[in-house]
Amino acid sequence: MDEDHGPNGDRANAARRLDQATRSTLRADLARLGVRPDDLVMVHAGLRSIGPVVGGVNTVVQALLDAVGRNGTVAAYLDFEPGFEDDDDPAAIPVFDKRTARAARDHGVLHETLRTWPGALRSDHPDAGVMAIGARAEWITAPHPFQYGYGEGTPFERIVVGGGRVLMLGAPLDTITLLHHAEHKAALPDKRIHRYRRLMPGPDGPVWVAFEEFDTGDPVSARLPSDCFERIARDHLAAGHGRQGTVGLATSFLFDAAELVAFGVRWLEGFPSGMSTRGGFRRPVD
Repeated sequence: MDEDHGPNGDRANAARRLDQATRSTLRADLARLGVRPDDLVMVHAGLRSIGPVVGGVNTVVQALLDAVGRNGTVAAYLDFEPGFEDDDDPAAIPVFDKRTARAARDHGVLHETLRTWPGALRSDHPDAGVMAIGARAEWITAPHPFQYGYGEGTPFERIVVGGGRVLMLGAPLDTITLLHHAEHKAALPDKRIHRYRRLMPGPDGPVWVAFEEFDTGDPVSARLPSDCFERIARDHLAAGHGRQGTVGLATSFLFDAAELVAFGVRWLEGFPSGMSTRGGFRRPVD
């Protein structure tokens, strides 16, 4: 007899189902964390941390969209993998096409799933890209300046001024992309600058475009610690801001974008004058 048939098999299947998150349980978890209808939410996720989900990553996206409702918006960061080196033959380098360029694999499967979701819009920047689904998707994603793509006039700034929130679903706190906007705003005298180029579509065919950014590969200043994003987030929580809860099995956090960026700017400008702590930070959500 197949082990999944009969009374014992039925009980085993029921036990497995109890261990799995569903669209409705995830939606309820998000609501308990503080995600509300009409919210603008920028999400990062470590899906393995959430645990088994009936329907997988698609169910997670559906639960996110359910949580913000038809008047809400879900956004996410989209880097991409160029697949070439600077010294490769220029004639062999493909043109960046935001319609088909996959999200960088190290950001996880959720970002690629969101990129290809029906109705998703993507900003024009190849490396500091942002996608969005929902009522404010067009406003969030366009325009996106090629120079200093984390700064003024970008989707990151609009998420802040639009009352957005940052949702970390089991994702490490050092992966909060919005804190690059804080790095851009912070008045630091020794910021590292990164210059590079991309082959971009133009009105008369492909054209090489020069880009300039504050360096996002490492802390923007050599005097900052390598884990400064995580320290900023933990200090922000320790100061009584943000919310912590569980979504599925994942320890998750919800931050007000404007508060987090303002705190991040103060932290960066003040380091190492004592703003950084490593104390407890848990804030109950129930």
